Amino acid sequence: MLPGFSFVHILGSGGFADVFLYEQNMPRRQVAVKVLLNEVVNENVRQMFQAEANLMGQVSAHPSVLTVHSAGVSADGRPYLVMELCSAMLSERYRRERIPVPEILRVAVAIGSAIETAHRTGVLHRDIKPSNILLTAYGHPVLSDFGIASTLSTDTIEESIGLSIPWSAPEVLLDETTGTVASEVWAFAATIYSLLAGRSPFEIPDGANSSADLMGRINRAKPQPIGRPDVPASLEQALRRAMSRRPEQRPSSVIEVVRELQLVESELGVAQTPIELAMDEWALSTAGDLGERTRLRAAPGAAAPVKEGRRRRRAAAALGGVDEAPANRSAPRESGGAIPSSGRSGVGSRRGANGWLIATIAALVAVIGVIVGVLVYSTQDAQSIPRVADIRDTQSNGTVRFSWDDPGLGSGDRYSVAVDDDTPSFQQANSFKVDAAPGATVCITVTVNRGGRAGEPSSTKCVDIVAG
Repeated sequence: MLPGFSFVHILGSGGFADVFLYEQNMPRRQVAVKVLLNEVVNENVRQMFQAEANLMGQVSAHPSVLTVHSAGVSADGRPYLVMELCSAMLSERYRRERIPVPEILRVAVAIGSAIETAHRTGVLHRDIKPSNILLTAYGHPVLSDFGIASTLSTDTIEESIGLSIPWSAPEVLLDETTGTVASEVWAFAATIYSLLAGRSPFEIPDGANSSADLMGRINRAKPQPIGRPDVPASLEQALRRAMSRRPEQRPSSVIEVVRELQLVESELGVAQTPIELAMDEWALSTAGDLGERTRLRAAPGAAAPVKEGRRRRRAAAALGGVDEAPANRSAPRESGGAIPSSGRSGVGSRRGANGWLIATIAALVAVIGVIVGVLVYSTQDAQSIPRVADIRDTQSNGTVRFSWDDPGLGSGDRYSVAVDDDTPSFQQANSFKVDAAPGATVCITVTVNRGGRAGEPSSTKCVDIVAG
């Protein structure tokens, strides 16, 4: 029994923990409670479970990550997590029925946003698969079970983890790594593939699908065709790229895959699902708030992982977690000072100072020259990218469609569309639809992106939404 909770019934069981349905007395609500099994509880596992609790608390602020309400230790010494009660209906549904492509894309963009946010806080999930995507009471998809998650800087830590073979990258199955951003890109793509195909990418219907069979096919990285006429070729190609055999041939981040999914949404004529990412300030503050008991140090001299784009470098640290897979795993568990003087004085010091001053001036001149050159190059480069002009709008029943003429897009060019202060969307179509309430004002700016470089943005187009 847990104080403040009333037992209802068991929901499921895993290799390390049981999950129960409880009713919380205050505030009154039903919750899922994950409790460690008696036979696995020891001090090491308790620390792993505490790490999972802190980790879930760190990332569960994201709207597409399962919410953790609280954690504690029961009277018999078993740690537990109190979590939002969600449904596993999606992981059952995709096996028995064909889910519409736009619905799967909405789920994928939401979950991809959660994974990318976790990566930007230094966290790998390491068990991305359909059964770890749950639905809230309002039908919103959330990512669950960070039980074998770790921080991005665990490259120096050797550990055995429970694997979900059908969605694991080749390098993970071959024990070349316990997890990287590249392997998460693979798992994310394999999960989307599964939701579309009704089976995992390397599973052959009515064929041999043992663990050895699947691992052999995954190592060759040639997934079965999805086999749905309503799945655009561009979507299947994007997923195949993300499941390339060689990690360096995959997109470098989950957010790149998500933006390709948004392009497919535009291709299908549906509104793009917004990308939800944490602000840098939030990511930086949470990355440093983990308790020392859940933090593992990287080996001395280990290089910190390189972060994408606007992300900052952080000191190497790693978290262990609780693995609910049947296989067990083991979890690894400055002062200031004065600058010494050169020891010189008198004329020698003045000569040294003069030499230092001349060298500094020369360096500054060189740096200024480089900056001027970069500015000139950047300006010329931006001017070579076409600019969108004369954005038009049409309204109907609370929907405004913006459109513009093609300014001369080249192969591979894309539009970056920013609505108000939201995260920009990337597309190739020269129109964009926005739903808004009557009386609202919607502003849009369109920029052509060429090879990762942005051109000059269009003038901002603002429209007041009228009723009817």
